[in-house]
Amino acid sequence: MKYVYEDLSDGQFENLIVFLCQRLLGISVQGFAKGPDGGRDAKFVGTAELHPSKAAPWVGTTIIQAKHTNGYNRNFSESDFYSATGMNTVLGKEIPRIQTLRANKQLDHYMLFANRRLAGNAESEIRDYIAKQCAIPAESIYLCGLEQLESWLKTFPDVPKLANLDPVDSPLIVSPDDLAEVVQALARQKGAVSAVLDDPPTMRVKYEQKNALNNMSDEYAKALRKRYLIETTQIRTFLAAPENLELQRMYESVVDEFQLKIIAKRKDYQTFDEVMEYLVDLLFDRDPILRQHAHKRLTRAVLFYMYWNCDIGEVGDAETD
Repeated sequence: MKYVYEDLSDGQFENLIVFLCQRLLGISVQGFAKGPDGGRDAKFVGTAELHPSKAAPWVGTTIIQAKHTNGYNRNFSESDFYSATGMNTVLGKEIPRIQTLRANKQLDHYMLFANRRLAGNAESEIRDYIAKQCAIPAESIYLCGLEQLESWLKTFPDVPKLANLDPVDSPLIVSPDDLAEVVQALARQKGAVSAVLDDPPTMRVKYEQKNALNNMSDEYAKALRKRYLIETTQIRTFLAAPENLELQRMYESVVDEFQLKIIAKRKDYQTFDEVMEYLVDLLFDRDPILRQHAHKRLTRAVLFYMYWNCDIGEVGDAETD
């Protein structure tokens, strides 16, 4: 069975890796815990049962890291994850922590699991990079990508069951596909649409009232309104055009999905600021069209339109137009 790892939460993925490492290393693998520097590691101390082999197992302290992404079809070589020349990457930010553990004799071996594809040449390059940066022998470093993870879970089919990958515990996940089509079409026609001189549509509920209902902060609400209110007329005009009926239906499908998912997962977020920013990050992570520089602002504008137009978020019992 192939698992949709990108739909898991970070915690679910970490839990899966702990149970897998208990098979590879030993039952005493300690689960992921946040350290004083904010990082999250799992740890095994002793002689590994199976890794890298029964004949020549690792001995000592093994530090395990799990790096999860909600993005589709991501790989280890992408610039957000690894760069040999920059430290502002997922791996780059971990290097100082690994160096500290190594210097303090708290790390003999290092394992990194990610739900990303890992090509053979990338595996060699990244392993050698970690070895050089952290003074760890290359043979004491193990990188596991999607292909190897799938293989391990076939070898140990009980691991996902032990990890209890309950969909109820999954994060707020939405599909970006229909929204990407709407944004792309809107970007193509934006020049013509922007010629329409009209006042922004009147909210169906007062903005301040809606913000209070949804626990959106005043500062965030003002920033949204200042940046994107001018776009709402253009978006409304675009969606109302007869030739864009199919795109309007796509938009309606998007807001139905977003609103229902938000209702189901709203308790996981303290403010609606966090909901909006999480959605933006998720959409950019999952769709190459939306994360294009030319489409990023428009994507945020469409999300604001959904909120302004009361398509997402609570509206209470207020009268609507």
